[in-house]
Amino acid sequence: MAYVARDDRPADKAARYAEVEAEILAVLDGEPNVTARMATVSSMLADAFEHFFWTGFYVVDPDKADELVVGPYQGTLGCLRIAFGRGVCGTAAATQTTQIVEDVHAFPGHIACDSRSESEIVVPVLNASGALIAVFDVDATSKAAFDAQDQAALERLMSRVFAAG
Repeated sequence: MAYVARDDRPADKAARYAEVEAEILAVLDGEPNVTARMATVSSMLADAFEHFFWTGFYVVDPDKADELVVGPYQGTLGCLRIAFGRGVCGTAAATQTTQIVEDVHAFPGHIACDSRSESEIVVPVLNASGALIAVFDVDATSKAAFDAQDQAALERLMSRVFAAG
């Protein structure tokens, strides 16, 4: 799905990512709380891109180091817990590599939290020490909604928001 601008926002996806990244960093300037940072990122990205159907974080559970628990998000009900290695989010967590899935129904072991989801990108979120603290998950209701441009922009944003310091 092609990026669709809302209101007076740039029609160019790269320009929109740059604009929303600057907005997010300005809002978060001086805010140390990780939950507040995640909530803000989820909200602002969900608002910035019309095709982002579900936008949010799955956080590494401090009591179960190989399991993710749902964190701040925007959208319909998310899965509550996902084991490392299970589904797209668990694969991103286990491998610590971004996953771009053009068709979630073709992904082995995909977890269908919402049947309307058709494609997905999941970005590992590392802290300043390089430890995995979460994954950032975005779903779309159309197939092949995400590409290398989304990957580069979201990886850069996650690094600037959570690993800077």
